[in-house]
Amino acid sequence: MDEIEIPQYFICPISLQIMKDPVTAITGITYDYESIKQWLSSDNNTTCPVTKQSLQLDSSLTPNHTLRRLIQSWYTSIPPPKPPLNKNQIFKLIQDLWVPHLQLKSLQKLESLASEKETNRKFMVETGVGKAMVSLIVRCFKETQTDGIQGALNVILCLRIPNDEAKLILTENCDFIDSITWVLKQEIDKAVKTKAVIVLKAFIEAASANLLDRLKPEFFQVLIRVLRDGISKEATKATLHVLLEACLLGRNRVKIIEASAVSELIELELTMPEKRTTELILGVLDYLCSCADGRAQFLAHSAGIAMVTKRILRVSPAANESSVRILASISKFSATNEVLNEMLRVGAVSKICMVLQAECEVNVKDTARGILKLHSKVWNNSPCIAVYLLTRYPM
Repeated sequence: MDEIEIPQYFICPISLQIMKDPVTAITGITYDYESIKQWLSSDNNTTCPVTKQSLQLDSSLTPNHTLRRLIQSWYTSIPPPKPPLNKNQIFKLIQDLWVPHLQLKSLQKLESLASEKETNRKFMVETGVGKAMVSLIVRCFKETQTDGIQGALNVILCLRIPNDEAKLILTENCDFIDSITWVLKQEIDKAVKTKAVIVLKAFIEAASANLLDRLKPEFFQVLIRVLRDGISKEATKATLHVLLEACLLGRNRVKIIEASAVSELIELELTMPEKRTTELILGVLDYLCSCADGRAQFLAHSAGIAMVTKRILRVSPAANESSVRILASISKFSATNEVLNEMLRVGAVSKICMVLQAECEVNVKDTARGILKLHSKVWNNSPCIAVYLLTRYPM
């Protein structure tokens, strides 16, 4: 009954429960008979609880037959309450997962239960449904068969497994990341792959540093392929989240760079600019440009510096910070004459000057100022920089 909206006029003002025997007092207020009788029988209660007008026990209380019929009709129209889940019911559904002809029905029932309400999801996680779904996906991977993958992913997404539980599940199922990698390599429906990447994102965000450190080069190669194939916007964003999380460890940056991620990220931004996607792409590129090979790949792309320059002051504060940091890495560690002239030609130096005049974070302005100080002798007299920028910020 707690999840069913009850009409307010069915509620007794005294008991705050649905009225069983509604009666209307001479003050015009309707109460449940037992509640108003008990109220007026108590010491010193001689007024209507709502209007505060005088009301005696022997006052006229008229049965409200119309309201009574409405309440009875409403009761017959609502679905009967479902019994709460019990462990035996869940355990039976988990056991059925391993019986081929019962598997699909069990997955559908588990998904339905998880979709109903939060109390179901919490109970199902506590009774091991999340672990069972991961185990099922791992078994599919080991047996190289895809039956059950979609259903298991659906259940995991419905469960919304908390980070602590996800971390524990990963600890007990060390092959799960490899299993999802395998799923993403299969010739299956794009919607299934999208769900797989979204599930992967949730588990990677809960993963320990030790697990992140063990991610294989193939894992990143598959993720870059997901970006290249453009499965869906949701899959792209989830994949970028995974890459950003993995970049926290320096070893992973090398693996991501070796998967030719830098050029793919630049191409992705050129073809699909969208605020949140842009922020994620620039965030990953910022990490990758902290490595020499990452900077080399970035500079090898003819549109790298121009793309980053264009995003400054046009997307968001987060994008500004990442973009300026990327240019700072390039300026500090890879500043050949050719690169410095490229920065002038595509307007990067002018944009950096504009950052100092715009409403940006202090750390972003400090980074921009550092770039200008590094190469002021090269850029100071360049005709590529507008005169008003030079006069407002002498280098």
